Amino acid sequence: MSVVFSVRSKPGSARLEHWQEEVFRTFVPLRITLPEDEPFSGTISTDLLGPLQATTVDCDRGRVDRTPRLIARDTSGFVYVGLQRSGRAHVDQDGRSAQLRPDDVALYDTTRPYTLRFPQRFRMQVLLVPRPLLPQPEADLQRVTATVLCHDDGLGRVVLPFLRNLVDNAPDLPAAAGETLAAHAVDLVGAFLAERLGRDAQDTPGGGLALLLRIKAFIDRHLADPGLSLAVIAREHRISVRYLHKLFENESTTASRWIQRRRLDACRGELSRRSPLTPTVAAVARRWGFTDAAHFSRAFRAAYGVSPSEWRAGSEG
Repeated sequence: MSVVFSVRSKPGSARLEHWQEEVFRTFVPLRITLPEDEPFSGTISTDLLGPLQATTVDCDRGRVDRTPRLIARDTSGFVYVGLQRSGRAHVDQDGRSAQLRPDDVALYDTTRPYTLRFPQRFRMQVLLVPRPLLPQPEADLQRVTATVLCHDDGLGRVVLPFLRNLVDNAPDLPAAAGETLAAHAVDLVGAFLAERLGRDAQDTPGGGLALLLRIKAFIDRHLADPGLSLAVIAREHRISVRYLHKLFENESTTASRWIQRRRLDACRGELSRRSPLTPTVAAVARRWGFTDAAHFSRAFRAAYGVSPSEWRAGSEG
């Protein structure tokens, strides 16, 4: 359950002091600068996920500085993963400046000075990761702070959406599930940073998990291709078929069964939809990579207990 703090104040109101105190408690000691002649409203929502903290800040424009003097007073070591959800932000650290737009992601490290500038009302989600949990040495982290981390290629395609979904759903997660997902999040962030730094992501503690998520995303994008095979998947990800089998060992299934189940789920979803141009069952099967209608029908019944035609009839009823 989230801990929420909210404030609305007129220009110059003493209530802004309460906002600054809450920011200190939620993050680390910071110098906050707000426009003196404008009203202010803001909300901070925080959830704990094992050793991680997921915080969402929604407030009016302003500036935040982590100064050398404040660092000397408080040596808390965190890496912040900032997920920009609305508005814009500028992150300055280690001689670089990154401009964040909605859906952009950047890192900043509390052990060194940084500045966050928000020129308009914004919403940012921040995942606070204790520095010792990440495998990268400080010199490596300094290379990736205050840069926009790509979310549409490589591991970013699966890791960053995972982090967003984790923070979005943090208020509803049971404690045990939150701890498990937090451990995955740390492993995935470590693997993602390794890839960004030109290292072999598979050598990090979360490399296998990150690679598995990447493979699953690849499978989903190519479900309709009847030529999708284990050899194709292994070649695309520069691994052996044997290692591909190993990655799926902890999934209580095989790679082949995973592909078939994802195709069956896609077929089931399409057969459930009503449409003026209803395709045949065979056409739906072909669209999702099944080349043998009889095999498709047997697999569908084994998975859901009814034939594809019976499923469609039940959905239409």
